[in-house]
Amino acid sequence: MYFKILLTLTLCFVLSACSFVQMKEVSDTKKQLFGTIHQDHVAREFRAAWVATVANINWPKEPGLTVEEQKQQAIQILDSLQKHNFNTVIFQVRPQADSLYQSSYEPWSYYLTGEQGKAPEPFYDPLKFWIKQAHKRGLKLHAWINPYRAHHHLGGPVSELSVVEKMTDKVVKLKNETYWFLPTDQAVVSHTLNVLTELVDSYDLDGIHYDDYFYPYPSYNNDEDFPDAKQYSQYLAEGGELSIGDWRREAVNQFVKRLYQRVKQTKPHVLVGISPFGIYRPDEPQTIRGMDQYDRLFADAKLWLNEGWLDYFTPQLYWPINQYAQSYPLLLSWWQSQNTQGRHLWPGINAIRSFDEASVDEVVNQIMINRGFLSTSPGTVFWNVAALDGSQLMSDVIAQGVFQHQALLPETPWIAAPELAAVNVDINYVGEDIHLTWSHPNSEQVSQLLVYLKYAQQWQYHIYSSEERVISAKASDMQRPLEAVRVVAVDRLGNQSDEIELLFK
Repeated sequence: MYFKILLTLTLCFVLSACSFVQMKEVSDTKKQLFGTIHQDHVAREFRAAWVATVANINWPKEPGLTVEEQKQQAIQILDSLQKHNFNTVIFQVRPQADSLYQSSYEPWSYYLTGEQGKAPEPFYDPLKFWIKQAHKRGLKLHAWINPYRAHHHLGGPVSELSVVEKMTDKVVKLKNETYWFLPTDQAVVSHTLNVLTELVDSYDLDGIHYDDYFYPYPSYNNDEDFPDAKQYSQYLAEGGELSIGDWRREAVNQFVKRLYQRVKQTKPHVLVGISPFGIYRPDEPQTIRGMDQYDRLFADAKLWLNEGWLDYFTPQLYWPINQYAQSYPLLLSWWQSQNTQGRHLWPGINAIRSFDEASVDEVVNQIMINRGFLSTSPGTVFWNVAALDGSQLMSDVIAQGVFQHQALLPETPWIAAPELAAVNVDINYVGEDIHLTWSHPNSEQVSQLLVYLKYAQQWQYHIYSSEERVISAKASDMQRPLEAVRVVAVDRLGNQSDEIELLFK
């Protein structure tokens, strides 16, 4: 068994490494290195990056910027994602039980205005702006929430509007000055699910995402136990029989299950993604060493994947391929073996460790390994979006190398979607261009247009946002006349309609 796994890993690594070596062997000019490869079928791959707002890591760059500065910074990030052929942005909207959107339950974020509870002036809703601008560029937007962090130690002063003050008996203070919700308290669960329901119901989201901060990392409390002894004693007094670890895990498990159910009841098409710590337990698989998230974060991530309480699973595999105790391909293979419900497995990688040739090579090889292991539904999530512009080498290798083609999302067959009719297309000649104007009997179902163009017996494709109602194509490309066009409607889950083919003489 282990020999087969090792052989598979070795072949995958060799193939991915060879791919990048071949690229570097022809690196005399960018044209040679990144020459266009024509494709007659669309690529499918989840390509996402986290945009962190906590501590102003990615956006906005600092609290209290003007609305115009905030918007410009957002546009720069989204333009970069589009340029590098990503298709999803994972945007942090609830960093510390506050909001970067208009919430009925929690205050405006300190990271936005520099004062918790203060709305932007002149008023705008940042999440609505991000969604509109993302969709305009053909990007999906997943709202990233932190379910249990009540106040970050770099989150400014605790205001009277904070849950720390409004839900005093539901929050505990940790040694590093962070405040944490009590996950076992049902009022906390109800509050967070209400926040979530309003968020999903009020915004045109493509996904909900939450990360590895379940119970806090031990360092947050100076390696002392989480301060919920009083609540556990009360649980025992009321007849509870679980150990303290099982009691904590069961609370998190039920939250994960209920969150998934709540999202699907509200808007079934909204994907739910979880990005836990990359190691489940030491020795799973054998040779793996590291923190035990099951015992230290009280996160039974394997159970959630086994039960299918999510649509995509993004373990944070932030280690290099050749790091023996935390081997990237071994961990990826193990998580895939646990994917018994056939959900999407799209690992998170550390793309910002540095931007020299070796580190860029590592990023490329990890993407290629993902494609090898996850061939039916490949995907990668970058920590974090700053990596795209970290160096010219990184930018070129992503935009013109491994992501040189646009990609649709892999299909999600367990989510029912109405059948998508074909588009209607009208043709107009404008100078040396051909304009394709499309319409659809249910245009609200259409998220993107997939357009294939055939020049000199070679097909190429482009993916457009549905907001582009008129699509321009060259009547000839390098003196090769346009021979045929195929147009396909795509819904927000990546499902395709029948194609319409237009022939040209």
